[in-house]
Amino acid sequence: MDVGMLWYDDTKKELSEKVARAVEYYKTKYGVAPTLCFVNPSMLRQAELMGSVQVRPARTVLTNHLWLGVGEAPAQPESKPAPRRKKIPMQS
Repeated sequence: MDVGMLWYDDTKKELSEKVARAVEYYKTKYGVAPTLCFVNPSMLRQAELMGSVQVRPARTVLTNHLWLGVGEAPAQPESKPAPRRKKIPMQS
């Protein structure tokens, strides 16, 4: 994720509630649901799925901040073109 929305929430609510509130705001503002959220490791020790949002710890995010956005789609394997058949001239 290169671009996202930074959300500040210093309430005493559970992280899942904070994420849900930020997700609703994101959907209203941008018209699409976020799929990825980064938080400070002090808020979450390991990656966790909260609803449809993957929440991951990141040292670069300050405490009480959530960085939401749309994650990159998994890389699709490149499809190889079908091998070309050799044309064999017909003998007459």
